[in-house]
Amino acid sequence: MDLRRRLLGWLGLLLGGLLAMTLIVQLHSLRADIGAEVAASSRLVEVLLAADGAAPDLPQRLADADLRHLSMRSVDTPAVPEAPPLLARLGLVPESGAGHEIRVGAHRLIIAPNPASEIEERLGDTVRLLITLLLYSGATLLAVWWAADRALSPVRALEDGLHRLARGESDPALPSFALREFRRVAGAIERLAAALGEARAAQRALARQLIAVQEEERRALARDLHDEMGQTLTAINATAAHLERHAARLDATAVAECAADLRRDIRRSGEQLRAMLKTLRPHGLDASGLAAMLRELLDSWRNRETGIEFAVELPAHWPAVDETTALTLYRILQEALTNVVRHSGARHCTVRIVADTGCLRLSIEDDGDGLPQTGPARRGGLLGMAERLEMAGGRLQLDSLPGRGLRLSAELPAMAGTANGREGERE
Repeated sequence: MDLRRRLLGWLGLLLGGLLAMTLIVQLHSLRADIGAEVAASSRLVEVLLAADGAAPDLPQRLADADLRHLSMRSVDTPAVPEAPPLLARLGLVPESGAGHEIRVGAHRLIIAPNPASEIEERLGDTVRLLITLLLYSGATLLAVWWAADRALSPVRALEDGLHRLARGESDPALPSFALREFRRVAGAIERLAAALGEARAAQRALARQLIAVQEEERRALARDLHDEMGQTLTAINATAAHLERHAARLDATAVAECAADLRRDIRRSGEQLRAMLKTLRPHGLDASGLAAMLRELLDSWRNRETGIEFAVELPAHWPAVDETTALTLYRILQEALTNVVRHSGARHCTVRIVADTGCLRLSIEDDGDGLPQTGPARRGGLLGMAERLEMAGGRLQLDSLPGRGLRLSAELPAMAGTANGREGERE
């Protein structure tokens, strides 16, 4: 059962009770009115018989007759207003006239319409109806409050489940609900809990991956410093020590050879240092140097024996970009090409960059194996790319190509108010 049917059922019962109570009150009023009418008619007959029989106590009988809708008095008795003055002033009592004089036996009587009994009857009915409505309204409010409290009591369980999710628990621990609406909400909360669990697991995996990558970069940097820079500095130190020990005996030719060795080793050290710095953080990532850095990155993959044919389309005009946007674009392309080479099994890869007003669009298509069939689509490097793009205000989209392959699309904002172009370089 759903909430609408339950509330309609309760309201239907309440309305049915109101109709039944109103019918009972009306039947009771009808019975009382009929009894009063019959009693008043009997008293009227008794008064008329008494008047016809010349009863000496006729004036007293007329005063005690309590007739309905009529007033009867002797001609010698002054008229007394029967209608309430307030009702008369409000115009609710019609003009009844002075009455009619009739002769019954030896008596002359005046019979006139008297609305007082009808007014009293209607006022009584109105009071009874108002009391009934008042009592029923109070009962209705209590019943509605009780029904709403019972119908909405599952909200507290849903709220507790959301609080458990907010505290970091993986299971909202929701009970089973009888109402369809709450079952749907509970299902949505359980799906939310599953999505939060996957997001937290992905976040933990990404954190572990970031730590692993950081440690790997540190090991690689330490290895490069030890193997390359260390050897070069050792050679420079040996040449300098040779000059120091044999300076007095060396001729100009030997000194020149030592100086050439020192220059060669220093130049090699500078090249090694620039290579390490470029690996850690590319230099010159701005609107003028971004294209050159991207082209250099693509050429580095082309020069390796990867078995993949790379095609590149770059814009002719680049918008002005800040360092964060340029570095994000560079890292996304770097990570995407690494994934293509390591995991895709592709033979062809197309890199396309389009510069629009206010944004840059990167597209990388390959004819490889595509996304994994099991597990989340975004994990590892893809999850890192998505996080990096979100930090830069961009977004990542993955599309499986018809047949085989994958298209990775990235869009990120650039600085506004710059020229752009779609027709650009093709390599």
